[in-house]
Amino acid sequence: MKLLWIKSGILFPPDTGGRKRSLGMMQEIQRAGHSIHYLGLKPETLPVTAEEMADCYADSKEWISSSEPPRFSPQFFIALTRNLLFSRRPYVLDRYRSVAWSHRISQAAQAADLVVCDFLTPAPQFEGLRLGKPVVLFQHNIESQIWKRLADSAGNPLKRTYLRSQQRRMWQAEKTLSSLFDGVITVSPDDSALCRDHYCLTNVLGEVPTGVEITDFQIPSQLPACPTIGFLGSMDWMPNIEGVHWFVKEVLPLLRSQIPNVRLKIIGRNPPASLQTLPSSDPAIEVTGTVPQVQPHVHECSVIAVPLLAGGGTRIKIYEAMAMGVPVVSTTIGAEGLPLVDGQDILLADTPPVFAAKILSLLTQPATAAAQAARARHRMETEFSWRTAADHFMELCHTLMRKGKQGAALES
Repeated sequence: MKLLWIKSGILFPPDTGGRKRSLGMMQEIQRAGHSIHYLGLKPETLPVTAEEMADCYADSKEWISSSEPPRFSPQFFIALTRNLLFSRRPYVLDRYRSVAWSHRISQAAQAADLVVCDFLTPAPQFEGLRLGKPVVLFQHNIESQIWKRLADSAGNPLKRTYLRSQQRRMWQAEKTLSSLFDGVITVSPDDSALCRDHYCLTNVLGEVPTGVEITDFQIPSQLPACPTIGFLGSMDWMPNIEGVHWFVKEVLPLLRSQIPNVRLKIIGRNPPASLQTLPSSDPAIEVTGTVPQVQPHVHECSVIAVPLLAGGGTRIKIYEAMAMGVPVVSTTIGAEGLPLVDGQDILLADTPPVFAAKILSLLTQPATAAAQAARARHRMETEFSWRTAADHFMELCHTLMRKGKQGAALES
């Protein structure tokens, strides 16, 4: 099958959950004998590395350049104000609008059997297009759910008002855009149910599991030198930022009251100033920023914490931590959509006292921590892979094509 894969941005370095999922899926789809043409949108100043051009995730790759303003620049705030005053859509969707991209999609689709819209962000490009080919929306997250949770957890009234406004816009945009496609594929049964029940969508094909490339990871050769809690994730994503601040303020003091020398290691790219300044007030907190490889840093951690209060989709970083042989403690939201068993593969907690208690149980009982880590690693080895995810994705696509739909939903 020939696929046209539409996604905003580049895939290298694969340092976000979305990039890792897209990359792992496409690599396996290609290995299964299908052909992918990748057509992305990227800022004109963002280079495509030689490593990305050489990777086998697509037979051919091309990008349309955009003039997206840098975050927090005067042009950014002008665009944000224009969006608030003159658009009904959230800024995170309007910022990716590109007439040139839509035109190129229409051209490239003629050589494809199936078109994949990867994430919601490219979805506005498909409005009004008559492609004559089946088109699938691959939803890594339910975006309006993320905005709602961010608004629910926001302390600042002005920030909460803005987030509520964006959440309402996103709800309507996500519902409307999702209904344009011949099929919608999500990453968890929970997300599929939300699409059907929350948006009343009748085009949900099903869900694909989250995967992990187990051969990329090893278990640690020795225990950390001192008790260390790790946080792993892209630090320019708002739910991660909010979760770390909650952990530092609400959970870390409880841990310190029992284990005074406990450390916190925040591993992830592009941390904002609010996180970069944490070590100056607390030397036992380390903020790594972008690192060449996360595994050596994760292996310095006794436990990986996932204290998310908002989010959507499924967290690849949980599977990666488990593949690296480190036990995980998460909020329910943090582990949402993953088929993991609380008390066996992972520990779940949603309040600061319980979250701290679960971490303490692992720090003070090394045998218990090792057993949990071993069980989780075994499940990663035997049950989860990108091949499994990609195979199921293609099964859903074949099901859609057998129905004989030819993009009629996009002709409105």
